[in-house]
Amino acid sequence: MFKVLKEKLRELKDKVDGIGEKVSALAGGEVIIGEDKVEEVLNDLEIALLESDVAFEVVSEIREKLKERLVGRRKKIGESLYNIVENELKATLLEILERNRFDFDDFVSRRLMEKKPLNIIFVGVNGTGKTTTIAKVAKRLMDRYSVVMAAGDTFRAGAIEQIEEHSKRLGIRLIKHNPGSDPTAVIFDALKHAESKGIDIVLADTAGRMHTKKNLLDQLEKIKRVTKPDLVIFVDESIAGNDAVERARMFNEMIGIHGSILTKIDAD
Repeated sequence: MFKVLKEKLRELKDKVDGIGEKVSALAGGEVIIGEDKVEEVLNDLEIALLESDVAFEVVSEIREKLKERLVGRRKKIGESLYNIVENELKATLLEILERNRFDFDDFVSRRLMEKKPLNIIFVGVNGTGKTTTIAKVAKRLMDRYSVVMAAGDTFRAGAIEQIEEHSKRLGIRLIKHNPGSDPTAVIFDALKHAESKGIDIVLADTAGRMHTKKNLLDQLEKIKRVTKPDLVIFVDESIAGNDAVERARMFNEMIGIHGSILTKIDAD
């Protein structure tokens, strides 16, 4: 998304700078950026954002915030309006991305004060890097806590072998059953193992599923009902764009999610 957006913004550079001096002049070599000129820039920017697969709600918010930042702003004659817009766009994007930021480390440390294993379930669609993400989260947590993995994806061929390989490389115990087993039982056994061994955190894999797979969705609801996860983390790939937003919304409506992890950030 960001690569495409950068290319779209470069295409706008000459056009934006071309209207930069058509503004109200002031003494002292400065001009005031007028609303009509800002609207002209924002119209083109809105198209660029939508073509980059940015969600419409986000585009609308970016547009409003940029308008607030730009209308009436002073700039020196000859100063690049494009650079001003680009810098304000970066600031606006950071502001949006930082909103409602979840402090994972703080949550984990506070939750473990209750002296019982922290149960984290990972959900999402197929092929988004969910199992690999679990291994990365495990590696991050191992510096401070004891961790056990649960091979809750008993549906996909090779899923148990994949997470088993990660567990071996990390030196973490993996609780697993045979392929086709009840994933709820796998995660439940992992929780019991963690309780008996004094292990801090259970990281549970689940089968990737779409909202159309009713049997898998019923399975996920059972996992949540029986194992009572402390965190349900939705995993999707960053290159999915708007599709990832819609999938997160659907998973949240179906079972409720507490946070999201986007994979493949370096792919675009």
